[in-house]
Amino acid sequence: MENLDVMVLRTLRDWRLAGRRALLTTVVRTWGSSPRPIGSIMALAEDGAVVGSVSGGCIEDDLIARYSRAHGAPGEMPSGPPALVKYGVTADEAHRFGLPCGGTLELLLEYDPDATSLATLVEALEQGRLMQRTVSLADGGVRLAEAGVPAALTVTGKELVNTFGPEYRMLLIGAGQLAEYLSTMAKFSGFAVTLCDPRAEYRTGWSTPGVTISTEMPDDAVLAFKPDRRSCVVALTHDPKLDDLALLEALQSEAFYVGAIGSRRNAQARRERMIEHFDQTEASLARLRGPIGIYIGSKTPPEIAVSVMAEILAVKNNVTLPRETEVAVAKAAAAG
Repeated sequence: MENLDVMVLRTLRDWRLAGRRALLTTVVRTWGSSPRPIGSIMALAEDGAVVGSVSGGCIEDDLIARYSRAHGAPGEMPSGPPALVKYGVTADEAHRFGLPCGGTLELLLEYDPDATSLATLVEALEQGRLMQRTVSLADGGVRLAEAGVPAALTVTGKELVNTFGPEYRMLLIGAGQLAEYLSTMAKFSGFAVTLCDPRAEYRTGWSTPGVTISTEMPDDAVLAFKPDRRSCVVALTHDPKLDDLALLEALQSEAFYVGAIGSRRNAQARRERMIEHFDQTEASLARLRGPIGIYIGSKTPPEIAVSVMAEILAVKNNVTLPRETEVAVAKAAAAG
């Protein structure tokens, strides 16, 4: 499954290029608990078609009823400048719209966004560029600019600024069962996945669709992959000849996560090997994760994949996990 924002924007672009009326909805503020974070987007076509989400479903239903003619609904798509609307202001509304704990959220509705601007934005995102989209609240005019760093959504009395990034990407070193489970979970989490394995005998059983396959040596594959701040690199072969150079290349990049499968003993041996043979230091290896994953007592490939994916998502989302969840710490405590 591709990045949800890109999917929403691409679908909205196609609707508008085809002459269909539509609106773009963005979560701009929340108070209390909210089912979707600030910056979440949803597109609604005049016939009731929806892509994306701004709540658990109840607010989407209300928007469909208000602004479309789906299933005979009396709604009508407005024209004019963007509008700010709030949901969940009262306890009754919070209950009606399924907002937890009386939460409130504010949405910006953009009516009939410009198709040409949407096409330019989608093309830039597909090229892997980080883009800033600024919307004038007075007239709905849009400015696009390439962004240097990711940024949270901001809204003032005059404009909304939202930063859209390209897809998150994952590079897996080594085919096999674990790679298949991990790539499947990554795709469902919105990552574009590339698998690298120069060993033909390991690739013959690969069956996960939608994964880009590379047969290069892993360190060359890392260079070709060009990891950025929305990328992670995970080595799964247990073979130093394949893993080590790839990991060293990844550590030179901006990848938000670099790690390798293996036991505590193997992880320590890897670090010692890199320090002895590749002039590394403890400081230069500080970002290298291993053993990877969070401790859930996993034994089978699917359970291990759940463990690894959970850690990757935590790092991606800037969540600091308790040390007790680290595999090495938990296993050392259990052994002690």
